[in-house]
Amino acid sequence: MPLNKVSVTTILSEKSSSLYTIPVDSTVESAVSEMNRERIGSLMVKDGEDCVGIFTERDVLTRVVSGSRDPKTTPLRDVMTRDFQSICSDTSVEDAMQIMTDKRVRHLPILDGKKLVGMISIGDVTRWLLKVNELEAENLRRYVFSEYPG
Repeated sequence: MPLNKVSVTTILSEKSSSLYTIPVDSTVESAVSEMNRERIGSLMVKDGEDCVGIFTERDVLTRVVSGSRDPKTTPLRDVMTRDFQSICSDTSVEDAMQIMTDKRVRHLPILDGKKLVGMISIGDVTRWLLKVNELEAENLRRYVFSEYPG
């Protein structure tokens, strides 16, 4: 299956449709608590309806812990990534993988215009690729042993 012909909506359709966001005036402590509760590595930060940043595990390490900031009092607006990478729903899986590799990001929000419609992680992409490869291998085994219906 050519990865440049498959959009990231395929991956989105096979995972939870939950979108995790947090208000920009929240504290680091509340964001980390939410990330731990939901077992996720990032949250989209919103100011009203607008996505104004992303807060990731890397932000915790590089801007909070290394910066000796107090998570109980530090607002996300001070430590979130403002200039975040995003894609749109018609982005191919291949392009999403290239962005993740080139930009060294593990989470890509999917925006249609300014509206957040999903989020994919490197784990989501890896799981999907594994499933595709297993299916392809099974079809090849069936073909070789004449069980292939096609």
